[in-house]
Amino acid sequence: MSKEEKITNNIKVPNKDLEALRINFPHCFDKDGNFQLEKFKANLTEKEINFSTESYGLDWLGKSYARLLASDPATTLLKADEAHNSKPENANSENLLIKGDNLEVLKHLANAYYEQIKMIYIDPPYNTGSDGFVYEDDRKYTVKELQNLIGVDAEKAKRILDFTQQKSNSHSAWLTFLYPRLYIAKQLLKDEGVIFISIDDNEVAQLRLLMDEIFGEENFVAHLTIQGFANESNEGVLFQNVTEYCLCYAKEKSKTVINKIDPVNEDLRSLNDAPSGLATRKQMGYTIYYNPESKDIIPKTDYDINGDFSDPDKIYNDDDDLLKNGYIAIRPSARNGVAWRWRWGIDTLLERKEELVCRKNRNGNWVVEFGQTGFNAPRDYQEFGTGTSELKRLFDGKEVFTKPKSTEFISWLIQVSTNKDDTVLDFFAGSATTADATMQINTEDIGKRKFIVVQLPETIDPKKNKVAYDFVKDELNAEPTIFEITKERITRAANKINAGINEKITKLESELPTEETKAEITKNLKLITQNSFKIFETTPIWEDYDFEAEQFDSSQTLFDAGKLTEEDIKALLVTWKTNDNISLSQELETIDLGGYTAFYGNGKLYLMNKNFTTENLKAVLEKIDIDKTFNPTSIIAFGYHFESKSLRELSENVKQYANKKKIDIDFITRY
Repeated sequence: MSKEEKITNNIKVPNKDLEALRINFPHCFDKDGNFQLEKFKANLTEKEINFSTESYGLDWLGKSYARLLASDPATTLLKADEAHNSKPENANSENLLIKGDNLEVLKHLANAYYEQIKMIYIDPPYNTGSDGFVYEDDRKYTVKELQNLIGVDAEKAKRILDFTQQKSNSHSAWLTFLYPRLYIAKQLLKDEGVIFISIDDNEVAQLRLLMDEIFGEENFVAHLTIQGFANESNEGVLFQNVTEYCLCYAKEKSKTVINKIDPVNEDLRSLNDAPSGLATRKQMGYTIYYNPESKDIIPKTDYDINGDFSDPDKIYNDDDDLLKNGYIAIRPSARNGVAWRWRWGIDTLLERKEELVCRKNRNGNWVVEFGQTGFNAPRDYQEFGTGTSELKRLFDGKEVFTKPKSTEFISWLIQVSTNKDDTVLDFFAGSATTADATMQINTEDIGKRKFIVVQLPETIDPKKNKVAYDFVKDELNAEPTIFEITKERITRAANKINAGINEKITKLESELPTEETKAEITKNLKLITQNSFKIFETTPIWEDYDFEAEQFDSSQTLFDAGKLTEEDIKALLVTWKTNDNISLSQELETIDLGGYTAFYGNGKLYLMNKNFTTENLKAVLEKIDIDKTFNPTSIIAFGYHFESKSLRELSENVKQYANKKKIDIDFITRY
């Protein structure tokens, strides 16, 4: 089958609901592909369905416009940061950092990552009035154009354009900003996937109603309350705001599983709260060996009970066999430089083992608690501080980002909502806490989770954060944007995590080599390779491309393709492959077709370059005959690099070959 496609019409979010209607109700579409609602209604009797004229829901100025934005084609291409991506440590990475407006990025991801994301976390603008949120829109619609596109009268179209062009921060502006992003995000989630959205008092009510509309009220999962820190500097506030919220919705709640976790709350007691030191009960300083993966607990007396307890760092002897098998040694905390003891003896511990909870506290130390049995569903109230301190430590004491979320909080969300090989998306990346948390939790449970994070190259205002401005400008030698902070955070976090893994590998290598140590070394080496990322960014479609052409005519030269650089063609190829359901992290295979370079992946053969000849066509067909691994289902040619005669020849020959071999090969010309 041969067909033509225009670049701008092709890069858009697939509407699966509309496709379902096309399949089941083809007679309700006219020849131009428009859905005819009245014809659809006529096929249904009143007894089969009741069409209500009134309903409960959320409405605002700009809602119809927001729906338009969700379905509008992208106005950008995607290009790779080849210098970064080609580094050995990044070449095979499936983690992605994407620079650009997140609405544009989501549209690019809509096909390749459709129903591929297990968990989405976002921390959007809260619209507090002081967080800098304003609605900005560079789409230059006229009143008449907007009337025709969204079906409103001239007065309403003008009011919508007024607030989209005047940097409004009204509730309507905020909802218009968020709606298309959440709409596309839903398409990216797996059926069993969930989305978490941080928010505060300013927009939580509106967000709840918006999520009910997009995801469905029946897919509401939880309204989490997150304990933070009191803002004591807020004068004139009747109550100090010490909490934020995090809304959780499922794609399909009936298919969603929230992982049970260690019960951690104020009712649990520490096993380390014994009334005296080890010297008084010499048998009760045993080590609790805990396996985080299997949850197994083994107590062992691995010290000299008649020894000197005045130096806690020297009395214990690790059980190397248990440590090699993934166990962690947890011991009573020393007090005043003297060894302490557990509250229970070993016999009691073995009897009551099911009550124990082993976990990391906020300081990163393993502790043992008791008071509940087994694993529980996570509670909708949690206490997490900000990530300010940990981010400052990562950036050598510099406060380069204001009020970042803590990795403890995001790790908890990942823990309760994902499995070890899932993909996590954050399209308001900020300081990249989500990326950091993903790498950290992979290290803890030997997981293979991937992250995709998106950040706008928003300029850092030196009046608001001079430290960050100077850091990016002077130390990174880059344009002072938040994106550079995002990128640097991921790099530093990966280096820190990898340093810890390398220490562990060095220790293992110093021991006598066994099959267990070799396996452990291999496992940790794989973890290091996971802590890398590729970078992509959006770039405008060529300025002189004729966006306004009412009807595409392939014989018309819309712009001079001779001006396109090699980088332009590469960006076009990245964009096309993503639109054709090929992930950004997957590299296309370079194919030599009798001296002509083509690109191949997932059954798509891309002909992007000039000077394609009859001999090159023969090489394509011969390769299909000879190479059993080469099975293109689509041959896609960049029309501006082919003469009309060559395109006709290509199309006809591919069709004849496919008919002769009784195989399906589409020939597509894209402009």
